Amino acid sequence: MLKRSRVLASAAVVALVTGLGAPAWAETLQEAIALAYQTNPNLLAQRANQRALDETVVQARSGLRPTISASAGANYTRSDFPAVTQFVDTNGDGVPDTQITSSSSDTNSGNVGVSVSQNLWTAGRTARAIDQAHAGVLAGRENLREIEQSVMLSVIQAYVNVTRDMQILNIRQENLAVLRRQLDETSARFEVGEITRTDVAQAEASLAQSEADLANAQAQLSTSRAAYAAVVGQSPTELEAAPTLPTIPADFDAAIETALARNPAVLAAGYRLQGAEAAVAAARSEYLPSLRATASYGGTTNDLNNLDELTDRRSFTAGATLSVPLFTGGLNRSRVAQALEQANAAQIAIEGERRQVLQNVSSAYAQVLSTRAGVTAGEEAVRAASVAAEGVRQEAQVGLRTTLDVLNQEVTLRASQTALANARAAEYVARASLLAAMGQLEGPNLNPSVEVYDPTTNYDRVQGRGGLPWDGVIESLDRVASPPIVGAVDAPDAPIDAQLKGEVVQTAPRN
Repeated sequence: MLKRSRVLASAAVVALVTGLGAPAWAETLQEAIALAYQTNPNLLAQRANQRALDETVVQARSGLRPTISASAGANYTRSDFPAVTQFVDTNGDGVPDTQITSSSSDTNSGNVGVSVSQNLWTAGRTARAIDQAHAGVLAGRENLREIEQSVMLSVIQAYVNVTRDMQILNIRQENLAVLRRQLDETSARFEVGEITRTDVAQAEASLAQSEADLANAQAQLSTSRAAYAAVVGQSPTELEAAPTLPTIPADFDAAIETALARNPAVLAAGYRLQGAEAAVAAARSEYLPSLRATASYGGTTNDLNNLDELTDRRSFTAGATLSVPLFTGGLNRSRVAQALEQANAAQIAIEGERRQVLQNVSSAYAQVLSTRAGVTAGEEAVRAASVAAEGVRQEAQVGLRTTLDVLNQEVTLRASQTALANARAAEYVARASLLAAMGQLEGPNLNPSVEVYDPTTNYDRVQGRGGLPWDGVIESLDRVASPPIVGAVDAPDAPIDAQLKGEVVQTAPRN
């Protein structure tokens, strides 16, 4: 099995390097995005993590429900004890004769029962645990969006790199063909005495350099193909030109505003603050009493050989327990202080994420402007170099230019074409990076036909698991007179239930 795996891996490497593997499914950027959206390991793993987070809500809500347990026990006891028997003095020594004997007894007993315990009021411990779980789920969804955008950006980067390197490879191949013709013409002119041996050597040197450039271009294309296969899931063949990306704001301030409202890292930081503040309220509730109802029913027997006693000797007990914490050795106070500092850290983290977003948007926006100017300049450079190259070739044929002039102009033309290919790729990636910083580079935004993964589907499926009719009543009671969540000025405006169900578009916390 191991040998077979190595053979398959080797075949895959050959396919990546040579480009001679099986035909690729993804020949357009939309197809590559759809394939990565469905199969990328990083994205699939994060979706699994999000489904695991959904289970934390189920676990937190279990505190609203009773716990039922059944028990059965059997005991065997053997007792050994001495028995002293006194006799009359028979030997006249004045001391009654005694005889020590021993006896024993065996007993066995058993019991069976069922007990039920139901929280009636925990001063908000259960309710705040539910709030924490909700906030964790929402933060996880934003983390999923961030991973998705990172994967989409990687797909675009890989796709553009392959198309760029294909263009550069074509440029190198065309350059090699031109220089071979140039060498043939130079050799012919040398044979008839029009030029010197130096001109031939210059043409040969340029041809050798062009062959080395072609080899480097082939190696770079193989590297880009491998990167594409890693993120998309298969090796590319001929890729179409990348389509136009979604529109980016023409105004920098508009880009910043969108980013602060939609960037998943900022949104996730806001939800983490919600969870931290719910943890503060939960820690403060530990100072308050809790009320629990209990009931038990069962039977006992003193003779396991007579199990009928289990039904004859039955008992039922029901009651309520009010537990009031009086002294915990500073534990509760420490937990509150710890939760407050964690909430403080979560609050500070929001500002940190905002600053990071500002930096990312500023950098991406500047790159868009710079690369856009680079494309414009590159197009003009290619146009001018093409005209110059044609003119130099014609002038060389009538003796007005040397072979070196022709070769230098060919180098200038190919360098301009290569620079333009790099500039176009950089401009496309810069636009994608700006969209990612703004929180708008999700799969469905790039390919509307992709089958959308909706994390609310799994949440809706599992969040009510194990629920009982009185869950809402118990939760409402638990929130009565419980410590409130304070300081949540950075929480999103929409109700958390609506956000969890995907009924509202989530926006970033307010200042």
